Amino acid sequence: MKIIKILFLFILILSTSKLTANEPSFNDWLKNFKVYALEKNISEKTFDKAMSNVVFLPNVIKYDRFQPEFYEDTKTYISKRTSNKKVQKGLALYKKNRDFIISVDKKFSVEKELLLALMGIETNFGSYVGKMDILSSLSTLSYDKRRSNFFTNELITILKLVDKGIIDHKILYGSWAGAYGNFQFMPTTIERYAIDHDNNNIIELKKTIDSFASAANYINQIGWIKNEPCYIKIELINSTPKNILNTTAKKIHNKNKFKNLKKYIVNVDKYNISADLIGAIITPDKDIIPDSKGLKPAYIVFENYEKILEWNRSLRFALAVCTLKEKFSNVL
Repeated sequence: MKIIKILFLFILILSTSKLTANEPSFNDWLKNFKVYALEKNISEKTFDKAMSNVVFLPNVIKYDRFQPEFYEDTKTYISKRTSNKKVQKGLALYKKNRDFIISVDKKFSVEKELLLALMGIETNFGSYVGKMDILSSLSTLSYDKRRSNFFTNELITILKLVDKGIIDHKILYGSWAGAYGNFQFMPTTIERYAIDHDNNNIIELKKTIDSFASAANYINQIGWIKNEPCYIKIELINSTPKNILNTTAKKIHNKNKFKNLKKYIVNVDKYNISADLIGAIITPDKDIIPDSKGLKPAYIVFENYEKILEWNRSLRFALAVCTLKEKFSNVL
């Protein structure tokens, strides 16, 4: 495993060196992107103001190629992000803002435990919201060919928000991928779901009030069902057909009623799950971790789990959020 990581990092260094060597072409890209942005109705004044200090960031390419979701096994990934220390930090935030967080829970019909879990996984409760220049990050990823279309759209969206006066470009510092605030909203998420909950005419996603309300609005709007389960961890029988297993987050397939999935589960009677609840089986390590056991670990995931995938399309991320949510449920 260690050898694989070293080789992977070596390849990254080589590929990043090539990108750095091609930095003048990034400047050419920037000139062409300006033409495109103006065609998308971004004012020239806004473009020149917001993009004047944009630079190519080689480290962004490294981070894009070497994300934890791509090399950590599920147990390691989840345990790192759902520690007792994190639970205690979330409880401190909750106690400080108890009445407000409960009011958001009721207004948007989204459990306070889920909101705490999302914020805990995304930014460790606002203690790490990222320090990278978002406009440079998005520009770098738009210039890079791997996911250029996606990040070009995000960059255009953030420029539109700056153009409309919704966001000040001077405060746009966040994650390497362009996410911003306590819950790490991408620009298109800000555009669709962020709200000015305290009605001060500014959307402040690094402040508790607007960020919690915006996160609750987002997860509510994409269909979260309050008080429904997220997943159960299971042990599969050895004869479980491989074709019914989900090993990536791209699209969950082979969904079925729990009563029809029970035949694949060891000691199934211990689970208190509605027979008609729709679920699917995931084995998140199978296609990522070398020498992983194909049927372990295994989970049955339900509709709410898929809503977390819409937030962040990673099997491990969604499992970590649901795990931390359950830990908060046990102490609140």
